[in-house]
Amino acid sequence: MKQHFSLCVEHHQQLYPWGSPCALLPFGKSASPPKIITFDELMAAARNLTDLTLAHEIAVNANFCIKDEDFPRNSFAGTVKQIVHKAFWDHLESELNEDPPEYEHAIKLFEEIKEILLSFLTPGANRMQNQICEVLDTDLIRQQAEHNAVDIHGLANYIINTMGKLCAPIRDNDIKQLKATDNIVELLRQIFRVLDLMKVDMANYTIQNLRPHLQRHLVDYERTKFQEILEETPSALDLTTEWIKESMEDELSSISDESSSSPGADSSSKPIISPTLVLNNGYLKLLQWDYHKTIPETLITDEVRLQELREKLNQLKIIACVCLITNNTVGAAIVDVPDFADQLKRISVPLLEGMNKKTFDLKEALNAIGVQICSKVNRSLTERGLPALNEEMQSNLMGQIAHIVEENNPVSSLIDKRIQFFMRSFLALPSFQKCMPTMPGGLSVIQTEMEFVGSQYASIVNFNKQVYGPFYANILRKLLFPEAPVGKAETETPAN
Repeated sequence: MKQHFSLCVEHHQQLYPWGSPCALLPFGKSASPPKIITFDELMAAARNLTDLTLAHEIAVNANFCIKDEDFPRNSFAGTVKQIVHKAFWDHLESELNEDPPEYEHAIKLFEEIKEILLSFLTPGANRMQNQICEVLDTDLIRQQAEHNAVDIHGLANYIINTMGKLCAPIRDNDIKQLKATDNIVELLRQIFRVLDLMKVDMANYTIQNLRPHLQRHLVDYERTKFQEILEETPSALDLTTEWIKESMEDELSSISDESSSSPGADSSSKPIISPTLVLNNGYLKLLQWDYHKTIPETLITDEVRLQELREKLNQLKIIACVCLITNNTVGAAIVDVPDFADQLKRISVPLLEGMNKKTFDLKEALNAIGVQICSKVNRSLTERGLPALNEEMQSNLMGQIAHIVEENNPVSSLIDKRIQFFMRSFLALPSFQKCMPTMPGGLSVIQTEMEFVGSQYASIVNFNKQVYGPFYANILRKLLFPEAPVGKAETETPAN
């Protein structure tokens, strides 16, 4: 497993030569004087975080794979790469066209091809290993070059045939194209292109085989890796501590408000805070998190998934608001139309695609939704022989839809509270329970989508609690009982 995981990390680092984006995130500022750490310690922590992030992604994302991505051709880096590669292959061609040919650069390419082919072999493939080493013996090829007796086309054909035996079926067409290429320089260039594709295939095959093992051992692996990071970078829980502290302060404020509004409450008694409730409130904050800020360290591995859930919920909130406003405004006129709410949803969804991009104009989209909904309502009324909406009603409906984006909009605030309540209900369910919480009023039109998002969210949260529960328990103990000593993360996770 270790060898295979190292292969995945190696391919990951080839794609991200400066390390994973997550590995470069700051761990946050420490309230106490920072410990001076060496460069080696810092790099070790970065490598641990890279490995942790990659292992987590492989285990939880069934669609995770390494892709063969290159620089865009019109980019500066793409242009430079194209120029350098063209210069190399042009130089090789001029060498092979000399009389007698100069083979030194070609021999180095054969040496590189040999090493790549050997890297594809599984343990025990001794016969093929010996054959590759024998045919692509660079010392022998160099001796042949001295006598101008190198069968360069024969070597290329052997390489292609060997690639055909080792490649995945998806590369069969690429192998056929290689066999149809006559120009030796172009053939070598294309051989390297297909070998790069085969490297990616091998990495993804390794990932596929590694995933079940990682899934069985991921909790212990992530917890151990994070403990290593924490020992090398003591500030690695600063942002997490701040996140939990803010949640605790919110909970204290809520308890204080309830006490002041309850007659006969004993204001002198110390409030009792539920650690689970504090933690769940913290998780709920992630659904409204400003992802321009650095996320708590213990959630870095799920940052992208949490951000996608937040963006999906924002879209669903708008759809629910549009449907609620339409029903409240013209409900009597459309009450008998079957699936009318779903029709409104089908109007809204395409116009809200990409609403979380910076270039997206939500006001313009809502205006367009308002126009289309008025048209849809009028068409439905006309088909049933009823009078269409007058201009005042249309203006009122379109205006209310357009105002959804305004701060403290009552409809938006109401739907947002109900969405938060529903997502909170997911966190209150035992992790083994598969039933869905009751859907709050006004959300029935997005029920299917909300249940799907809620299930994804609960899955992320429950796994995160399993891994980082001991770290959270220490932080909560320190915040709630600052006089008590706090040691390393304990092995038991706090109750859900």
